[in-house]
Amino acid sequence: MPDTKEMQPWFAARRHGYGAGLPIAWQGWAVLGSYLSLVGFVSFLDRLPGGGPRITAFVLLIGGTATFLSIVKQRTHGGWRWRWNRKD
Repeated sequence: MPDTKEMQPWFAARRHGYGAGLPIAWQGWAVLGSYLSLVGFVSFLDRLPGGGPRITAFVLLIGGTATFLSIVKQRTHGGWRWRWNRKD
């Protein structure tokens, strides 16, 4: 895996608090759009009758959220840390 300092950031760091802000590159927008599409699909699965689709929806949502957060954390400018409105 390449060093995180060499990778271009896809998300801006938050000014206040902990975590990431909005995407700053098209790749970040693609990742966010993919995640929102997954959430929409999970919502569709959750409405189907029976337990199988709901279990599948739950597993997809947990796995997709973990993957999304991992990508966002790796590709946030300056990493995730607590910020107090100071410039990096």
